[in-house]
Amino acid sequence: MKTRDKIVHAALELFNSDGERNVTTNHIAAYIEISPGNLYYHFSNKQEIVRDIFTLYSQELIERFTPVQGQQESLALLKHYLNSIFTLMWKYRFFYANLPEILQRDAKLHEEYIVVQERLQGNLVNILRAFVDLELLCLNEKELKSMVTTLHMMAVGWLSYQSAMSPKTTITEEVIQQGMLHMINVVKPVATPKGQEQLSLLEDGVKMMGGANT
Repeated sequence: MKTRDKIVHAALELFNSDGERNVTTNHIAAYIEISPGNLYYHFSNKQEIVRDIFTLYSQELIERFTPVQGQQESLALLKHYLNSIFTLMWKYRFFYANLPEILQRDAKLHEEYIVVQERLQGNLVNILRAFVDLELLCLNEKELKSMVTTLHMMAVGWLSYQSAMSPKTTITEEVIQQGMLHMINVVKPVATPKGQEQLSLLEDGVKMMGGANT
Protein backbone atom coordinates (compact mmCIF):
# COMPACT_ATOMS: atom_id res chain seq x y z
CA MET A 1 0.00 0.00 0.00
CA LYS A 2 1.32 3.45 -0.88
CA THR A 3 2.24 5.78 1.96
CA ARG A 4 -0.54 8.23 1.07
CA ASP A 5 -3.13 5.44 1.25
CA LYS A 6 -1.66 4.20 4.54
CA ILE A 7 -2.06 7.69 6.00
CA VAL A 8 -5.71 7.90 4.94
CA HIS A 9 -6.62 4.46 6.26
CA ALA A 10 -4.75 5.02 9.52
CA ALA A 11 -6.51 8.36 10.00
CA LEU A 12 -9.89 6.72 9.44
CA GLU A 13 -9.12 4.10 12.09
CA LEU A 14 -7.95 6.70 14.59
CA PHE A 15 -10.80 9.12 13.90
CA ASN A 16 -13.29 6.31 14.48
CA SER A 17 -11.66 5.02 17.66
CA ASP A 18 -10.53 8.25 19.33
CA GLY A 19 -12.66 10.97 17.70
CA GLU A 20 -11.46 13.16 14.85
CA ARG A 21 -10.98 16.26 17.01
CA ASN A 22 -8.65 14.31 19.36
CA VAL A 23 -6.33 13.01 16.62
CA THR A 24 -3.43 15.08 15.28
CA THR A 25 -1.21 14.53 12.28
CA ASN A 26 1.54 13.50 14.71
CA HIS A 27 -0.73 10.76 16.08
CA ILE A 28 -1.39 9.51 12.56
CA ALA A 29 2.31 9.53 11.63
CA ALA A 30 3.25 7.66 14.82
CA TYR A 31 0.49 5.10 14.25
CA ILE A 32 2.00 3.99 10.93
CA GLU A 33 5.59 4.64 12.06
CA ILE A 34 6.54 7.41 9.66
CA SER A 35 7.96 10.85 10.41
CA PRO A 36 5.69 13.89 10.57
CA GLY A 37 7.70 15.30 7.68
CA ASN A 38 6.85 12.27 5.57
CA LEU A 39 3.16 12.79 6.32
CA TYR A 40 3.38 16.48 5.41
CA TYR A 41 4.96 15.50 2.09
CA HIS A 42 1.60 13.96 1.19
CA PHE A 43 -0.82 16.20 3.13
CA SER A 44 -0.42 19.83 4.20
CA ASN A 45 -2.75 19.41 7.19
CA LYS A 46 -5.30 17.14 8.80
CA GLN A 47 -8.21 18.68 6.91
CA GLU A 48 -6.75 17.47 3.62
CA ILE A 49 -6.78 13.94 5.05
CA VAL A 50 -10.44 14.38 6.05
CA ARG A 51 -11.21 15.41 2.47
CA ASP A 52 -9.55 12.27 1.11
CA ILE A 53 -11.59 10.14 3.50
CA PHE A 54 -14.72 11.95 2.34
CA THR A 55 -13.83 11.11 -1.27
CA LEU A 56 -13.62 7.41 -0.37
CA TYR A 57 -16.92 7.65 1.52
CA SER A 58 -18.67 9.44 -1.36
CA GLN A 59 -17.54 6.88 -3.92
CA GLU A 60 -18.74 4.00 -1.77
CA LEU A 61 -22.00 5.76 -0.90
CA ILE A 62 -22.99 6.37 -4.52
CA GLU A 63 -21.88 2.90 -5.59
CA ARG A 64 -23.92 1.19 -2.88
CA PHE A 65 -27.00 3.32 -3.52
CA THR A 66 -27.09 3.22 -7.28
CA PRO A 67 -30.37 1.48 -8.19
CA VAL A 68 -29.81 -2.18 -9.04
CA GLN A 69 -30.74 -2.90 -12.64
CA GLY A 70 -32.70 -5.93 -13.78
CA GLN A 71 -35.16 -8.18 -12.00
CA GLN A 72 -34.08 -8.88 -8.44
CA GLU A 73 -35.64 -10.78 -5.57
CA SER A 74 -37.19 -8.08 -3.40
CA LEU A 75 -36.00 -9.32 -0.01
CA ALA A 76 -32.44 -9.57 -1.31
CA LEU A 77 -32.67 -5.96 -2.49
CA LEU A 78 -33.94 -4.78 0.89
CA LYS A 79 -31.10 -6.61 2.62
CA HIS A 80 -28.57 -5.13 0.21
CA TYR A 81 -29.60 -1.54 0.94
CA LEU A 82 -30.00 -2.09 4.68
CA ASN A 83 -26.56 -3.71 4.89
CA SER A 84 -25.15 -0.76 2.94
CA ILE A 85 -26.58 1.68 5.51
CA PHE A 86 -24.99 -0.28 8.35
CA THR A 87 -21.63 -0.69 6.58
CA LEU A 88 -21.27 3.00 5.76
CA MET A 89 -22.39 4.26 9.16
CA TRP A 90 -19.96 1.92 10.91
CA LYS A 91 -16.99 2.36 8.56
CA TYR A 92 -17.23 6.18 8.57
CA ARG A 93 -18.82 6.63 11.98
CA PHE A 94 -16.63 9.58 13.00
CA PHE A 95 -18.01 11.52 10.04
CA TYR A 96 -21.65 10.79 10.87
CA ALA A 97 -21.13 11.52 14.57
CA ASN A 98 -19.53 14.95 14.03
CA LEU A 99 -20.95 15.98 10.67
CA PRO A 100 -22.03 19.60 11.45
CA GLU A 101 -18.68 20.46 13.05
CA ILE A 102 -16.64 18.91 10.23
CA LEU A 103 -18.61 20.69 7.51
CA GLN A 104 -18.73 24.07 9.25
CA ARG A 105 -14.97 24.43 9.29
CA ASP A 106 -14.44 23.50 5.62
CA ALA A 107 -16.56 25.37 3.08
CA LYS A 108 -15.14 23.42 0.14
CA LEU A 109 -15.91 20.09 1.74
CA HIS A 110 -19.40 21.34 2.59
CA GLU A 111 -20.06 22.18 -1.06
CA GLU A 112 -18.84 18.76 -2.16
CA TYR A 113 -20.99 17.10 0.50
CA ILE A 114 -24.13 18.84 -0.74
CA VAL A 115 -23.46 17.77 -4.35
CA VAL A 116 -22.98 14.14 -3.30
CA GLN A 117 -26.06 14.12 -1.07
CA GLU A 118 -28.26 15.62 -3.78
CA ARG A 119 -27.13 12.88 -6.15
CA LEU A 120 -27.79 10.31 -3.44
CA GLN A 121 -31.32 11.61 -2.86
CA GLY A 122 -32.08 11.20 -6.56
CA ASN A 123 -30.88 7.61 -6.38
CA LEU A 124 -32.96 6.97 -3.27
CA VAL A 125 -36.10 8.22 -4.99
CA ASN A 126 -35.51 5.74 -7.82
CA ILE A 127 -34.84 2.95 -5.33
CA LEU A 128 -38.12 3.58 -3.52
CA ARG A 129 -39.95 3.77 -6.86
CA ALA A 130 -38.61 0.30 -7.60
CA PHE A 131 -40.01 -0.93 -4.28
CA VAL A 132 -43.38 0.57 -5.19
CA ASP A 133 -43.22 -1.29 -8.53
CA LEU A 134 -42.38 -4.50 -6.64
CA GLU A 135 -45.56 -3.90 -4.60
CA LEU A 136 -43.65 -3.60 -1.33
CA LEU A 137 -44.63 0.01 -0.66
CA CYS A 138 -47.78 2.02 -1.29
CA LEU A 139 -46.70 5.62 -1.97
CA ASN A 140 -47.57 8.29 -4.47
CA GLU A 141 -44.85 10.53 -5.91
CA LYS A 142 -45.18 13.26 -3.29
CA GLU A 143 -45.21 10.76 -0.42
CA LEU A 144 -42.26 8.94 -1.95
CA LYS A 145 -40.06 12.05 -1.98
CA SER A 146 -41.11 12.90 1.56
CA MET A 147 -40.16 9.40 2.72
CA VAL A 148 -36.75 9.72 1.07
CA THR A 149 -36.14 12.98 2.92
CA THR A 150 -37.17 11.40 6.23
CA LEU A 151 -34.99 8.30 5.79
CA HIS A 152 -32.05 10.35 4.57
CA MET A 153 -32.37 12.69 7.55
CA MET A 154 -32.46 9.74 9.95
CA ALA A 155 -29.40 8.08 8.43
CA VAL A 156 -27.38 11.30 8.38
CA GLY A 157 -28.42 12.47 11.83
CA TRP A 158 -28.71 9.30 13.90
CA LEU A 159 -25.16 9.21 15.29
CA SER A 160 -25.08 12.98 15.82
CA TYR A 161 -28.33 12.64 17.76
CA GLN A 162 -26.85 9.88 19.92
CA SER A 163 -23.76 11.98 20.64
CA ALA A 164 -25.88 15.02 21.49
CA MET A 165 -28.07 13.07 23.91
CA SER A 166 -25.09 12.00 26.01
CA PRO A 167 -21.51 13.31 26.08
CA LYS A 168 -20.37 9.81 27.07
CA THR A 169 -22.05 7.99 24.19
CA THR A 170 -19.80 5.40 22.56
CA ILE A 171 -20.67 4.60 18.97
CA THR A 172 -21.04 0.84 18.78
CA GLU A 173 -22.49 -1.51 16.17
CA GLU A 174 -25.54 -1.87 18.42
CA VAL A 175 -26.17 1.91 18.34
CA ILE A 176 -26.19 1.81 14.54
CA GLN A 177 -28.49 -1.21 14.54
CA GLN A 178 -30.95 0.72 16.72
CA GLY A 179 -31.00 3.43 14.07
CA MET A 180 -31.70 0.84 11.39
CA LEU A 181 -34.65 -0.50 13.39
CA HIS A 182 -36.08 3.02 13.65
CA MET A 183 -35.81 3.40 9.87
CA ILE A 184 -37.64 0.12 9.33
CA ASN A 185 -40.40 1.27 11.69
CA VAL A 186 -40.80 4.52 9.73
CA VAL A 187 -41.31 2.56 6.50
CA LYS A 188 -43.69 -0.08 7.91
CA PRO A 189 -46.86 2.08 7.89
CA VAL A 190 -46.59 2.61 4.11
CA ALA A 191 -45.73 -1.01 3.32
CA THR A 192 -48.09 -3.42 1.58
CA PRO A 193 -48.86 -6.75 3.29
CA LYS A 194 -46.01 -8.29 1.29
CA GLY A 195 -43.75 -5.40 2.27
CA GLN A 196 -44.75 -5.70 5.94
CA GLU A 197 -43.76 -9.34 5.90
CA GLN A 198 -40.37 -8.68 4.37
CA LEU A 199 -39.65 -5.70 6.61
CA SER A 200 -40.42 -7.88 9.62
CA LEU A 201 -37.89 -10.42 8.37
CA LEU A 202 -35.33 -7.63 8.03
CA GLU A 203 -36.18 -6.39 11.50
CA ASP A 204 -35.62 -9.86 12.97
CA GLY A 205 -32.29 -10.05 11.17
CA VAL A 206 -31.14 -6.74 12.62
CA LYS A 207 -32.19 -7.78 16.11
CA MET A 208 -30.24 -11.04 15.73
CA MET A 209 -27.18 -9.01 14.69
CA GLY A 210 -27.54 -6.99 17.87
CA GLY A 211 -27.83 -10.15 19.94
CA ALA A 212 -24.70 -11.55 18.36
CA ASN A 213 -22.75 -8.44 19.42
CA THR A 214 -23.85 -8.41 23.05
